Amino acid sequence: MPRAAIETVDLQRAFGTGVRAVDGIDLAVAPGEVYGFLGPNGAGKTTTVRMLVTLLRPTGGRAAIAGFDVATRPADVRRRIGVALQEAALDLLMTGRELMELQATLHGIPRRTVAARAAELIERVGLSEAAGRRVATYSGGMRRRLDLAMALIHAPEVLFLDEPTTGLDPTSRATLWDEVRRLRDEGTTVFLTTQYLEEADQLADRVGIIDHGRIVAEGTPEALKAEVGLPHLDITLAGADPDAEDAARAVAPYGELSATTPGAHVSLRVADGAAAIAPVVRALDERGHAVQGIELVRPTLDDVFADKTGHRLEGALPDAPEGSSEPVPA
Repeated sequence: MPRAAIETVDLQRAFGTGVRAVDGIDLAVAPGEVYGFLGPNGAGKTTTVRMLVTLLRPTGGRAAIAGFDVATRPADVRRRIGVALQEAALDLLMTGRELMELQATLHGIPRRTVAARAAELIERVGLSEAAGRRVATYSGGMRRRLDLAMALIHAPEVLFLDEPTTGLDPTSRATLWDEVRRLRDEGTTVFLTTQYLEEADQLADRVGIIDHGRIVAEGTPEALKAEVGLPHLDITLAGADPDAEDAARAVAPYGELSATTPGAHVSLRVADGAAAIAPVVRALDERGHAVQGIELVRPTLDDVFADKTGHRLEGALPDAPEGSSEPVPA
């Protein structure tokens, strides 16, 4: 069995008040896996990440990155990880190229290859045309992409991304999503914390949900959604006086009736998803029921989150840019 890229056993962190922000977490993230880490504010998400990236010492249990203990071998851990935090600490007076080359030098990359490595990553994140400009002129999305490039300068085995797309416009968000997928394809392990459930659904191979310092659910997005319930068909009948009860009897052989609204509406849980639509419509037609509309509704990670924690996460992706800024003169 290959060594886990990230492994924790009974990981704990208590603070002076005796409150355990992290209360015994067990994780095993495989090499090349994108692991989505979800949780409400105060759940222990940030504390967990700070321990994994050696910024905070555990008070119980253990954690290892690429086989190195975060408490006893922090220097070895740091050489193998890249970290892009939500608030990028960038010197606004330096150019993108200068920052990249400085980061490369700090990581001990040979002087003769510093410029080439910096240029390679600047191009990779789509900032070649802005490389000679001061970072103060960059938009929010450009700064986030530069921060990602800096985290990748030493080709880390494990990349920690802390809410990487918060406040970004849809175009910048899509660019970062594409980069995460490319990193996974190249074998980089990505530990992704996000407040956007759709983001975790799109990118993560597996998802862990933390609440009150404990992992309350873990698995692939599809498996977790299946635990909540089957997809269901919402059927709206046409006509002046539709007989929903008779329509329900007609479709009952194709699934499990979950709701019938007198007059117009039938809801049917179906194991086959979209494949159930055609036979259901035929069955209704044979009984003389006209269908005004039919919609396949699948469980979402929001449903999973609510089921496991008892509340919803503020995690809908915005349709318009939020928090990004226009370039300003340097």
